[in-house]
Amino acid sequence: MLAFVLADLHLDRALAGEAPYQGRSTFSGVDVYRDPTYAAKKIRALGRDEIVSVDNQLQGDPGYGNPFNDTWYRIAGDGYVYSGAIQPVQTNHQKPVFDIPETGALGELTVPFSDTRRGSSVFAQHGYRSYYTTTHWIQETIVNRDEKSIWYKIYDRLTQETLYFPSHDMRVIPPEELTLLSSEIAEEEKRIYVDLETQTVTAFEGERAVFTARCASGAKGTETPRGEYRTYHKGPSVHMTNQGDGTENTYHLPGVPWVSFFTGTGVAFHGTYWHNDYGRPSSRGCVNLTSNDAKFVYRWTRPNVPRDTPYLSLPGEGTRVQVVARG
Repeated sequence: MLAFVLADLHLDRALAGEAPYQGRSTFSGVDVYRDPTYAAKKIRALGRDEIVSVDNQLQGDPGYGNPFNDTWYRIAGDGYVYSGAIQPVQTNHQKPVFDIPETGALGELTVPFSDTRRGSSVFAQHGYRSYYTTTHWIQETIVNRDEKSIWYKIYDRLTQETLYFPSHDMRVIPPEELTLLSSEIAEEEKRIYVDLETQTVTAFEGERAVFTARCASGAKGTETPRGEYRTYHKGPSVHMTNQGDGTENTYHLPGVPWVSFFTGTGVAFHGTYWHNDYGRPSSRGCVNLTSNDAKFVYRWTRPNVPRDTPYLSLPGEGTRVQVVARG
């Protein structure tokens, strides 16, 4: 298969991309080293959600359990940190949009993180924290004239609560970013091939590979199921949780972007903001991708979700997905 050939070409180099402008520490205790190797002297540890400036990236020691990721970031004036624990972020403040449709609009966070409020005021109680590239369903724009502040009112479908984001932290996604990619290609000519051994996702149009990305599939005990499926239900923003399933370590992940489900049990391709370590199985069964890669999969696969629809399910339809492991 072509996916195997691509893997042999050391996709880690091709997929690494350029150094981010900034990085966010995804957990407390991320070590900073004097050199890009675990044998180097530790300089300090980053706190959770600490934002650092990144001025370069280079190859060093591969991550623990991840032979496909040997990318390290150089922190300006400090040292080196393994990229898998650092979310690439930017700080791009936005102008407010006032003409939100009655059906709502999709918004994307454009700052490293933002704390929601339970009212449209800087003095309102905090809600949950959301992160760069997460997506949220905007209901309307609220102007607080007393504070001279502008807010986006959002609705969380899982918790069924209304929350507010500062408008300058979020970009309203235009309709042209929600259209179907390669719409001229017949549905049966499209397929997504997931290779669990090489942790790659490849999109094919006929026999031509049009997209390849490194992923993080299900870890031991929660492996991504092998077989053939279809992306029959999708949503551009999903609050994911395992609450109520009887397992330990309950997680809440609001605003997971560009979710393309391919099983009835919630296994999906989706964007990921809680790690940056692609190439190593680490999820609860889903196929983790960067937000940009997940957005491609979401827009390229069918069904195409209308811009005013937060979730669409069409059983029996969707783009073919093949999940295999050669080992």
